[in-house]
Amino acid sequence: MKRRAVAHVLDLEMTESSSATTFVVGDRLPWGDENSSPEEKGPFDAGTIFADGSRQPCSIRKISALGAMVESGLSPALGERVAVELGTGQRPAGRVAWNRNGELGVRFDDNVDVVALLNRQLVSQARERRTMPRLEVRCAAHIKWGEHLLGTTLRNISARGLQLEGDGLPAVGSYVSVFVDGLNIPAGEVVWARNGLVGIEIFEELSWSSIIPWVRDVIRKGGN
Repeated sequence: MKRRAVAHVLDLEMTESSSATTFVVGDRLPWGDENSSPEEKGPFDAGTIFADGSRQPCSIRKISALGAMVESGLSPALGERVAVELGTGQRPAGRVAWNRNGELGVRFDDNVDVVALLNRQLVSQARERRTMPRLEVRCAAHIKWGEHLLGTTLRNISARGLQLEGDGLPAVGSYVSVFVDGLNIPAGEVVWARNGLVGIEIFEELSWSSIIPWVRDVIRKGGN
């Protein structure tokens, strides 16, 4: 099989989608992971942040049931109460957990429905070009290449790629199959590898209609 041109994704964990906003699956805050993906340039899902009687548009970089990372011109103090209006119309309130370089971490008072946010993001796309955004998740996976079969951890996944973590992972250029309980993932190729992580570009796009039920199942089982 002729290797495809993948230079443009060597430093990305995912193929780009219409929005670079990352949805974090499970009861985890959307920050504090030193092995998270490199900085995305956007565009991100739009929102509005409310703080101290002011409101301003913001960009939502990452969001989970517990909180959000947003870009905003507002600079509320640590611990200050704010609210973030999401695309679904939800306006979860919370407190500022950190604030630096035009970015805020907001810890919500109450959990938000991540699946509803995913559905809204999908509906906002043109039907013929509808693709899943990036999902951060932690669940067991296996990877097979040649005669090797290795247990790993799935860290994130999108319509055209995924990231695995583990020891003894295959080298760049290896053709692989990845197995995750409840999700049928097409074969793919390792396009980058570093620090116990590999990025895999899959040969066929994962449909949103297959990923959404899997996400619901991961949440129901308490996936972290």
